[in-house]
Amino acid sequence: MNDFFFVRDYRRKFRFFSADPPRSPDIRRTKAQAAWDLAKRKLMVLPQRILRQEQAFARALNMEERQVRVLYSGAREETHIGLRFRLFLLKQRTTRIFILIGETLLLPFSALTMPLPGPNIFFYVLALLMITHWRSFRGIHAFLKKEYAFVEAPLLAEWEEAVKAGDETAYPPLLARMETEWGLMDLRKVLWK
Repeated sequence: MNDFFFVRDYRRKFRFFSADPPRSPDIRRTKAQAAWDLAKRKLMVLPQRILRQEQAFARALNMEERQVRVLYSGAREETHIGLRFRLFLLKQRTTRIFILIGETLLLPFSALTMPLPGPNIFFYVLALLMITHWRSFRGIHAFLKKEYAFVEAPLLAEWEEAVKAGDETAYPPLLARMETEWGLMDLRKVLWK
């Protein structure tokens, strides 16, 4: 079962991300897949906290399981976590619609950079963002059809208590513990600065 995390960041806004399964380096990739991965690494301009959320939503497209396990803090104010999570998904879906509309309106303007020498980076970046947001939108739609198994995680509760208290000295050790416990990478860029 895939693990997903629904937790507040240092600004007390909810973040949604997933624990990525470790990738085997000996998996054979085609040249097209390798080029696509290179383009994503070079041209992706989204910050990690947004990119990881987009990737987590897109992961729902490849999941066959009907039930999704979501780890959360279990804080007292989160009594209606199921409702809060569904409202979060609906808000994210609406946001993606507006983002896609804006990117579609910007697409013709990226054609104005065609006469410039070299590759049309503006178009490629915009196209990559549109693909990412479209996959995220479809993933949110898939998430809304799934059942959720909410699991309280004491480590996430410790993190949210430290955020509530504003104790920034406690952030690095808590983030390191979360990374080792769940096999996450670069969690500081997702939940902190």
